[in-house]
Amino acid sequence: MTSPTVPLARPDLSGRPHQLTVELDMKASPTAIYRAWTEELDTWFAAPGAIRMRAREDEPFYFETEHEGNRHPHYGRLLTLRPDELLELTWVTGRHGTEGAETVVTVELTPTDTGTRLRLTHAGFYDDAAAKQHEVWGSILAMLDGRLARA
Repeated sequence: MTSPTVPLARPDLSGRPHQLTVELDMKASPTAIYRAWTEELDTWFAAPGAIRMRAREDEPFYFETEHEGNRHPHYGRLLTLRPDELLELTWVTGRHGTEGAETVVTVELTPTDTGTRLRLTHAGFYDDAAAKQHEVWGSILAMLDGRLARA
């Protein structure tokens, strides 16, 4: 007999109140952006083939990125999935990342006449300096938009 599945608890960010928000008008559609985050992460962010992920709420994921010849592990779980509108996931990396903290990345997608207004909030950092290190999200999302425009 199997036990009923209980939703996993959301991370408690109260002791880590620092966050950053990036907003970007993208040419890509909400559908293309949502798919890039849930089904195609290894085509634009993760190292090719270095992802273990199924787009289901409460599902854990793992992937690696490559930077300056080194691989960097990323762990997390999918908290909320609303196709073409919203995704929330926990995000855990090591040194110079989230410092092992389970942070929360929220991606909100709003259709516009020319594409999508994307608002990404990355919350749960120990201090403002750690949050500021993640301002790179702006350039990462711009890169994603460029790749989706060429697809």
